[in-house]
Amino acid sequence: MKLILLLIVAYLLGSLPSGIWVGKLFFHKDITKLGSGNMGTTNTFRELGKTAGAVVMILDILKGTIATLLPAFFNISHVSPIIFGLFAVLGHTFSVFAHFKGGKAVATSAGMLLAIHPILFLCAFAFEIIFTYLTSMVSLASMISFPLITILILMDGDYWLGLIGIILTVFIFVRHRSNITRIKNGNENLVPFGLVYKHRNK
Repeated sequence: MKLILLLIVAYLLGSLPSGIWVGKLFFHKDITKLGSGNMGTTNTFRELGKTAGAVVMILDILKGTIATLLPAFFNISHVSPIIFGLFAVLGHTFSVFAHFKGGKAVATSAGMLLAIHPILFLCAFAFEIIFTYLTSMVSLASMISFPLITILILMDGDYWLGLIGIILTVFIFVRHRSNITRIKNGNENLVPFGLVYKHRNK
């Protein structure tokens, strides 16, 4: 019973609609009616600015981290903490508080990685910043960063976490189908910084 309740808590933590709350509380705007309609970090960056995007990113990362640490907090050792993190990712993607819609799982997945392997999280965060700056596209940066981190995990010999990384990478690519189409067509939405954004706005 304790395990089931904590898995539900992990899902509910992931379901907390950070983007919606930040948009409504501080900007009096509904992020689900702006831009792509997604409540995650990327759309918040584009539509509400860098500060709002950074706040939502931190909150979404924390959701994954706290959920993954739940078994440590409550002395559960017979279930991998990764399972709790995955429940948070599911909650973020299919939020019970947002009609089972949600973000694209990147930040919350990164939060899970922070709880399990902080060094690799820092690598992932560095990749995300570098590729976002180079491309001005958070979507493309995420789709580059996750496979790279998964390769690093496998090289480190953690094949269980590597398998989860592969599954999450595929999941993230599926969630970014519309972004992939826009990238191919050359009309993907840009965040308001980075090399490509500067080039387009010369």
